[in-house]
Amino acid sequence: MLEYSRWKYLVILLVLVLSVFYAIPNAFPQDPAVQVTANRGAKVDAAMQQRVEAALKKASVPFKSSAIEKDGNLMLRTADDDAQSRAAEVMRAELGGGYVVALNQASTLPGWMQALGAKSMSLGLDLRGGVYFLMQVDREAALAKRFEATAEDTRVLLRDNQIRYTSVEPASGNSVVASLSPGQDISKVRPLLARDMPTYQINSTDDSITIRIPDAELEKMLTDAVQQNIGTLSNRINELGVAEPIIQRQGADRIAVQLPGVQDTAQAKRILGATATLEYRGVIEGNAIEARDTGNVPPEARIYYRKELGPDGKPLPILLNKRIITSGEQLQSASSFFDSQSGTPAVSVRLNSIGGQRMFEYSSAHVGKSMAVVYIERVPEVRIVDGKEVRSNRTSEQVISVATIQSTLGKDFQTTGLESMKEGADLALLLRAGALAAPMDFVDERTIGPSLGKENIERGLTAVAFSFIFALLFFLVYYRMFGLITCLALLINLLMVFALMSLLGATMSLPGLAGIALTVGMSVDANVLINERIREELRMGLPPQKAIAEGYDRASGTILDANVTAFLAGLAMAAFGTGPLRGFGITTMLGIATSAYTAVSVSRGIATLIYGGRKKLKSVAI
Repeated sequence: MLEYSRWKYLVILLVLVLSVFYAIPNAFPQDPAVQVTANRGAKVDAAMQQRVEAALKKASVPFKSSAIEKDGNLMLRTADDDAQSRAAEVMRAELGGGYVVALNQASTLPGWMQALGAKSMSLGLDLRGGVYFLMQVDREAALAKRFEATAEDTRVLLRDNQIRYTSVEPASGNSVVASLSPGQDISKVRPLLARDMPTYQINSTDDSITIRIPDAELEKMLTDAVQQNIGTLSNRINELGVAEPIIQRQGADRIAVQLPGVQDTAQAKRILGATATLEYRGVIEGNAIEARDTGNVPPEARIYYRKELGPDGKPLPILLNKRIITSGEQLQSASSFFDSQSGTPAVSVRLNSIGGQRMFEYSSAHVGKSMAVVYIERVPEVRIVDGKEVRSNRTSEQVISVATIQSTLGKDFQTTGLESMKEGADLALLLRAGALAAPMDFVDERTIGPSLGKENIERGLTAVAFSFIFALLFFLVYYRMFGLITCLALLINLLMVFALMSLLGATMSLPGLAGIALTVGMSVDANVLINERIREELRMGLPPQKAIAEGYDRASGTILDANVTAFLAGLAMAAFGTGPLRGFGITTMLGIATSAYTAVSVSRGIATLIYGGRKKLKSVAI
């Protein structure tokens, strides 16, 4: 008697329902969209939305809808890619540098399905296209950073050796000039500098020393900065959770980044290009307003501005020491939270041993003094000059917190004064992912081959459809009823693969389609093995129902053994491969697992439904 357990039918039914539910989202096409997020100090509100819509109508750019979403970003949907690009250009010109305008894809999936975890399968750049960024290291800013670091090292060296100076500042000609106070012996300084900076050129006069950094040293520094930036970008992309990103160096000072399946491209653009960090500096006592108005600033100080406004409506100035106590580069970990005492979002940071030691030494010597936290952000700007798009960057420095040192401090801090939880989360993410060795500019941004990806999908689906039709015809003709059972099993197999990839957030690419084709072939082989085994049992004279049961039982072991070895090969590719190879491995593993289940269990259940209830079965159509 041919029987199959009821609980196994329930499992098959449950798997089928879940597969249909989680595979359906792939039938909902996404809308081309433009996403707008606010930089620090700007707001996305109804007034901004009306302003954007008016600019688009004035420029005769059509759009389907615009809405401010739960995350506070403006999402404007368009009908096609051309309208998307035109809308982005108009919005950038209208909004200026206060906002990040980025291309995106908006989901059309009903909200109730999203609430149940249903989502479209992520497609790779070769299928759906995606976001492409080309970033270039800002050479001038990187060199300025290096000269300032050299000046700071020189100040520390002179201070540690009790040599007084009037100023140590970067100068023209790739150099730093240190002017000593009257009465200081300059002959003692040269050996110290030669010891700590052996590759630099050092020239001296009666009261000053010029430290020149050779061109070869600067070029090496830029090369190292690009390499370090690649590592930092990788960390930041990992924090964003982007699957299968591609980060490649192009030329001497450029980095290409490809992000498939990114939903929030505006955030990705802001996080990738941001150089936001924190600096802890000591407060210099003095009249900052007078110093600002007269230009008479103490030599060890520099004027910064607080977020609070003064009586004149302008940000309050404050004098801070040029020497940085510690910065985000010495940070070990960071997390955002809401500080109940100050009532503002905050970031909790932990410094490494070097930063912690610096903070300990400074705070030990300055108990009762004030210390400030400076928030530094590099904001990209896009302007239209004479009809051409001009990209630039603006560095924003703002004192977000000034507090009195009550006792000696250690490695752990809490920084308050941030404007929103999103700003706190972004800053914590940037600090965790590390600081860029040199600031970078976006020199190109575009979507990768959406038309090519559409063509790839259409051709891939056409190939799968025709292969499925060919297999259907062959099985129907050659195995008749069991051919139909095999085709149903193949269809459920494909459905399960798409549902699993959507549910797990795996990225489908061209190699992934090849992996599906491979698993369909393996599923065909498994069903052929079962069908031939049943035929063999019938030829040996077994009753039809007994032959069906024996065919499945004896073929199952062989199928599972063959699939285990192929699964292990896919596991190796998924674990150790990257990019397309990893995608192929993941698809192969999922396909093999579903293929084995549908061939061994689902097709047997269908065969039992058809032939199991017949008491006098004389033959089967196979």
